[in-house]
Amino acid sequence: MTPPAARETHGTGANGTADAKGASVVVNAIAVLRTFTPEQPLLGVTEIAGRVGMHKSSVSRILATLEQENLVERDPESRRFRLGLGLIAVAGPLLAEMDERRVAYPVLRQLTEQTGETSALMVWSGGEAICVEQIASHHQIKHTTPLGARYRDAVSASVQVFLAARPAERVRELLRSGSVSYPGLDDAGLETYEARLRDVASRGWAENYGESSLDEVGVAAPVFDHRGDVAAVVLISAPRFRVSRERLETLGEACVAAAAQVTTRLGGRPAK
Repeated sequence: MTPPAARETHGTGANGTADAKGASVVVNAIAVLRTFTPEQPLLGVTEIAGRVGMHKSSVSRILATLEQENLVERDPESRRFRLGLGLIAVAGPLLAEMDERRVAYPVLRQLTEQTGETSALMVWSGGEAICVEQIASHHQIKHTTPLGARYRDAVSASVQVFLAARPAERVRELLRSGSVSYPGLDDAGLETYEARLRDVASRGWAENYGESSLDEVGVAAPVFDHRGDVAAVVLISAPRFRVSRERLETLGEACVAAAAQVTTRLGGRPAK
């Protein structure tokens, strides 16, 4: 039986060729948008072309179209590109319809007021945790992340929580394929990491005490849906200098309590 993709690319006449070309243009445009990251929000045509493996002229044409639609914009000083505000209009309906985000918002506000630190809601997409809501700390020095930021680092607190809820075989697959990043991971390290995930599941929250970023601390706890599956994660992030080991425990407990509130508001139930 011919795979669906093969049927699409083997279309007869001009229409089949046009359909395949149109699909390719969309894929390339998405690849260009995904090159922008919180760490590197400004990129030039040459940088983008190198990352997506396309010719600079092709990237320039894609950027010109995206700029017309306000999906990217040009920095007036450097003339490099950044993501545009038009993306908010595209993502807005999705974010508005997310029950997890809607019910979590007041809980996150209360959590930030209680702890003084930034709180966020993360969801899982394939092999990465994505920030969909955030309440920033009132402190001048704080850790925040843009909505839509993606995390694939295995030691990130939110990633640990999501992975702790997944079968061991799936976790190994994500780590060994590099979908979840853990550089230099060998068999012994994998066993240690799996033991860490079991501890996360048992304790109910995960920590990242300066492991992915020396000056940042994160704690995270799971939000459950009506089936008892992890639907989202509540995250607290803070500068490391403000968090002693003793305070880390307090933040972890506050995170668990907030995640439990979101679970209740969502109509969920904790896993057995």
